[in-house]
Amino acid sequence: MAGGHTTTDREPKFGLAVTGIVRPDRVLAKEGARAGDVLLLTKPLGAGIVTTAAKRQKASEADLSAAIDSMSRLSARAAALLQDAHPHVHALTDITGFALVGHAHEMAHLSKLTLRFRWEALPLLPNVESYARAGHLPGGGKRNAAHYAPFFTAARPLEDWQRDLLYDPQTSGPLLAAVDPAAADAIVGAFRAAGEPVWVVGEAVAGRAGGIEIV
Repeated sequence: MAGGHTTTDREPKFGLAVTGIVRPDRVLAKEGARAGDVLLLTKPLGAGIVTTAAKRQKASEADLSAAIDSMSRLSARAAALLQDAHPHVHALTDITGFALVGHAHEMAHLSKLTLRFRWEALPLLPNVESYARAGHLPGGGKRNAAHYAPFFTAARPLEDWQRDLLYDPQTSGPLLAAVDPAAADAIVGAFRAAGEPVWVVGEAVAGRAGGIEIV
């Protein structure tokens, strides 16, 4: 608790722990999305905004509880369902500190295409709009916006709170998957049968590498 140890040597040293086994032929990576792929999201967005409101004593108990329930929900089952759908899942990432736009940009950049999201399809935590409108925004969202805004375009008018939500950093956020459109209904059906939440939120399209669009 009070100390530790320091070693000075000529050789670099590192430690590691084995926490699982990966089959190289079944790795679900950020790259690999294809034009026409359907985009799936496994949790609602807005955790950063709701928890910021809670820190300021402005979030209701019910809304904070909903955010905690979402953050506490493990992605293990969702990941297993997506692994079961191999090879129809072409790319996969999680949405955490870099927000939806940031992590989606990484997938789009590595896949050399554009990801297009439908605003109305994006799932949001309860009352996140009211907290965003009131200015309960985490500092990380502003940094995300400053960095990723050049890759973002909106084909529809967006209010400030909507843009803030897209840059909102998530804690234990959703998985974002790009899946074969021919298998999308079956994958969604498997999620429903397992009692796992999932939303169809957009598609991958040919276009600017790393581009993110909202329609």
